[in-house]
Amino acid sequence: MDALISYLDSNKETHLEGLKEILRVPSVSTSPEHKGDIDSLAEHLRTHLESIGMESATVHKTPGNPIVTAEWLHAEDAPTVLIYGHYDVQPADPLELWETPPFEPTQKGDRLYARGASDDKGQSFIHVCAVEAWLATEQRLPVNVKILLEGEEEIGSPNLVPFLEENQSWCSCDTVLVSDTAMFGKDQPSITVGLRGLAYLEVHVEGPSRDLHSGVYGGAAPNPATILSDLLSQCIDSKTGKVLIPGFYDDVLELTTAEEEAVHALPFSLDAYKDAIGIQEVVGEAEYTVHERVSSRPTFDVNGLWGGYQGEGAKTVLPATAGAKVSMRLVPNQEPTVIAEKFESFIHSIAPDSVRVNVVHHHGGSPVVMDLTSGPIQKAAQAFKEVYQKEVFFTREGGSIPIIADFKRVLGVDSVLMGFGLNEDGLHSPNESFSVEDFFRGREVSARFLAHMATKTS
Repeated sequence: MDALISYLDSNKETHLEGLKEILRVPSVSTSPEHKGDIDSLAEHLRTHLESIGMESATVHKTPGNPIVTAEWLHAEDAPTVLIYGHYDVQPADPLELWETPPFEPTQKGDRLYARGASDDKGQSFIHVCAVEAWLATEQRLPVNVKILLEGEEEIGSPNLVPFLEENQSWCSCDTVLVSDTAMFGKDQPSITVGLRGLAYLEVHVEGPSRDLHSGVYGGAAPNPATILSDLLSQCIDSKTGKVLIPGFYDDVLELTTAEEEAVHALPFSLDAYKDAIGIQEVVGEAEYTVHERVSSRPTFDVNGLWGGYQGEGAKTVLPATAGAKVSMRLVPNQEPTVIAEKFESFIHSIAPDSVRVNVVHHHGGSPVVMDLTSGPIQKAAQAFKEVYQKEVFFTREGGSIPIIADFKRVLGVDSVLMGFGLNEDGLHSPNESFSVEDFFRGREVSARFLAHMATKTS
């Protein structure tokens, strides 16, 4: 281990430059114009994995973006770790809010700014560096390792599940290692043991055949924008935070006593929380703590809203159409398709006959909870503790990584969510960044985790 740590120390700048190289590629999966960038980055990753000693490095074509795989399978009688990450990123918009170019990584102090710095290029590259260190110093890995990097996570991974099902033999493993989450706080390592699921939809309301003059037609013609607002307001009680969609809570599993105790044990400052996001008061279900509201309770949110005149000045029209994007974060035992259907049924039931309503179903994902006492999770905690010299928290996270539930369903194994990000990283926002110190420390945590995985659990 001494030689390995020495290698990591002496290659800090080399690894940082390697990360910067992939951050410069605008691999935006939501934009067809970046298809060439995505394809070139996939080939770059394949070449890099091959150069560090991984075998059978391959770019797999899919109906969408490529999947990159590689393997090293020479550790006899040792477990197999499947390392998963994604190389696609969110769009950089709005560009005017970036203080530095989103695809020209810029270091300011300890933070590296670029789209994808934390989500997920920086975090997934940590494990590539750890594998490199093992192969460079020991010419072997302590366990069998498979690496799988996809280019469609930010659009719901539509082609990864078919890939898992069609290549189940190759994907078989003892655990999946994923770094696409956040630590509880700076210098406070934590392992995520639960993720909320997601149901994402659009609502379109159509009224008159064209935009109408509000002075001539106002008071008689239906206004889709007003009606849409009313429909959405009936989905949630703004005072209590309760979702009002019939049957929404039918299958919700409440936290166990042990889980409640774990949540309540987490240090939390309400004032610091409000200051961090610039709000005066929190909202939601008063009978649950803020931690519970954002991690283990289901939600309903409007993510986008449009209709009518959006330009400068005044234009007195009744819009012909209006629309909204909505999402519902789900907790264990809630099925995304069931919740989506309940939402659609409710919207149609309360919509007036004066308009036409269409609901469009987008991607979703199932919630997932892992056993925090499992061997892989405890070994990940041990690796964290050795590097950070801190006890490790076990937390649930409010976000969704739909593929984690699919790993469990298709491969029959739990994942280790070994996150190195921080909430301040600004995921999906302008000025996304990643702690350089945590990038460096993460490589050692990953390397130690692979070593611990080789030891038998008593």
